[in-house]
Amino acid sequence: MNQNTVRAAAVATFSVFAINGFVFASWAARIPAVTRILDLTAGEMGLLLLTIAAGSVIALPLAGTVVARIGTAHTIRTGGFTAAFGGLIISLALSQHNVPLTAVGLFFFGIGIGLWDVAQNIEGADVERHLGRTVMPQFHAGFSGGALIGALVGAGLSALDVSMSAHLLVIVLGVSVAMVFVPKLFLPETATSGSRSSAADKAGKGRSAWTEKRTLMVGLVVLGAALTEGSANDWIAKATVDGLGSTEAGGAIMFAVFVASMTLFRFFGGSFVDKFGRVPVLYGSLGSALLGLVVFVVAPNLLLAAVGAVLWGAGSAMGFPMGMSAAADDPARAAARVSVVSTIGYVAFLAGPPLLGFLGDHFTIRWALLAIAVAIIASILTAPAAKPLPKSEYENAAN
Repeated sequence: MNQNTVRAAAVATFSVFAINGFVFASWAARIPAVTRILDLTAGEMGLLLLTIAAGSVIALPLAGTVVARIGTAHTIRTGGFTAAFGGLIISLALSQHNVPLTAVGLFFFGIGIGLWDVAQNIEGADVERHLGRTVMPQFHAGFSGGALIGALVGAGLSALDVSMSAHLLVIVLGVSVAMVFVPKLFLPETATSGSRSSAADKAGKGRSAWTEKRTLMVGLVVLGAALTEGSANDWIAKATVDGLGSTEAGGAIMFAVFVASMTLFRFFGGSFVDKFGRVPVLYGSLGSALLGLVVFVVAPNLLLAAVGAVLWGAGSAMGFPMGMSAAADDPARAAARVSVVSTIGYVAFLAGPPLLGFLGDHFTIRWALLAIAVAIIASILTAPAAKPLPKSEYENAAN
């Protein structure tokens, strides 16, 4: 295939990852404003946010079949427009201070984000194969970078007292325009249409990807990585404030250190994979996450805790993207397997942090974070499952 076409597809894929991160973080940064507008307690807001998780958990297992039927570009458009529709409902609900209607909007938002996420990972794996080098971590760096920008924009608009409804309307318009034009640069469907048709056939006639040992083992690798990342996103700032006596600003800076480290290593991690191999890099990455987590928890001061946050962020960088690459090794089964691995990862990403919060009520959140170590060790033990799958084994991979 023409390399200019592949490079254009890589830019488009990076863009949809970044937009996805921007949209999600723009919403997350305004959660305090939403809580105030709807006059909810923290616990009530937590229950309301579960509607996003419900939508995503429903969409993720189905996304592989959708991609196999209509392709990645149309699936991402479907996800993007569904998320935008959810945002429109949320905007209307907030203007009316209507909690049930907000829940409906968040449910559609979660469905859209779930479809979008699986499809962008499948497209990323296709682009990676055509480029002949590891680029999936860079795509996930785009998500992290977009999330960081989205959080900053959300914080800035909040400081300027811009209404949440107006903020969401602008995002809805931006996402809708992006969904029309950006996926046009994806790889032509003819490049992978055969494999997607095969995936559709196997989805209907063959074994489910949920019964494949290798796919589930790769899912365990991603589970530990997703829990590590998600828990840091939710709790590292609070653990810094409560455990080290820092100010809220100091907690925010510690979170920024974690995100910056993770984003940086995602940008440059692909070259390490190409040089040393997927499994050795996973060992090093997960080992860094484990060491960084322990250092952060036991650190007696902010400086040493920041060192732990850097190691923790670096270690969180590679597990999720490498899991996506491993799930997509066989193009004919990529859609189904990425859907399974994504579902496992996102369940951990969404459900893990609240469980840590429960432990934090008994042991303080800083010490509760050590529970993540169990998941990281499980990921280390299952890392060999992510070894690249030789073409000769494609037909036997499900056995």
